[in-house]
Amino acid sequence: MNEWLNYDQFDRATWHSFFPSERVMLSQENLDEIKSLNDQISLADVQEVYLPLIKLLQLQYQNYQQMHLQKMTFLKKSNRRVPYIIGIAGSVAVGKSTSARLLQILLHKLMPDLRVELITTDGFLYPNAELERRGIMARKGFPESYDMEKLLTFLNDVKAGEDRVAAPTYSHSVYDVMDEPQWIIEPDILIVEGINVLQLPSKQPLYVSDFFDFSVYVDADAELVEQWYLERFGMLLDTAFQDPNNYYYSYAQGDRADAFAMAKDVWRKVDLPNLNEYILPTRNRADIILHKTTNHKIDRIYLRED
Repeated sequence: MNEWLNYDQFDRATWHSFFPSERVMLSQENLDEIKSLNDQISLADVQEVYLPLIKLLQLQYQNYQQMHLQKMTFLKKSNRRVPYIIGIAGSVAVGKSTSARLLQILLHKLMPDLRVELITTDGFLYPNAELERRGIMARKGFPESYDMEKLLTFLNDVKAGEDRVAAPTYSHSVYDVMDEPQWIIEPDILIVEGINVLQLPSKQPLYVSDFFDFSVYVDADAELVEQWYLERFGMLLDTAFQDPNNYYYSYAQGDRADAFAMAKDVWRKVDLPNLNEYILPTRNRADIILHKTTNHKIDRIYLRED
């Protein structure tokens, strides 16, 4: 079966032609502040790829609000706020966090009256102590390592229009879930970023994506993702891992070759199998796929046909 059968495919120039705006709204310094450590993003990326996407999301959001208002009018009910939820999926190290932060900023700039919030599903991992108790610490990041019931409850509360909803947070420094939650307060748009957002949780009748009004998958060949993963690991060895409180501090202080051997082993035994078995198969659930090539450049855009 052709997995691209239900998608329109565009090269970068064609995609840009749909919204050929010259107004970028951000500086390269702004982009450097929001990008992940070894990710690469330019003003041309914003202009040629992300602004057309933002314009499409604006149209989708306006249609969503109009349909909701018409439904409430038909049912003779008072109108209430129903947040628009965007999911962003993809492999580790592919740059989905950068894309999520960029979408948040651009959506706010295009629609400044709206409250645009962002969470990552890392906070919905079970704490390390619970992973150890279950004997699945080595499978951290696999579907069974997430508290999907808690994630589904969170999304249900947000979609139901709860004024304040707590999202658990995660620290990559200590490599564990934190005690301090992130409070999501009356969002108009919520962006949910994570490797698992398009997956079907076990023993649950719902997809997380059932709560999404639009979804994005950031895509790249596995060989490139591995390269970016190892590049990022090397940069972290030189920076964040120098902190004695960091989970990987001992690797930063030890032999560099041994540290990279460990990272390659984690990629081979954890991240690559997780990508092939659980993340990549969800790609065709996304509304739009941003395909990356070398240097994190987006060269193709796939948009699901209506």
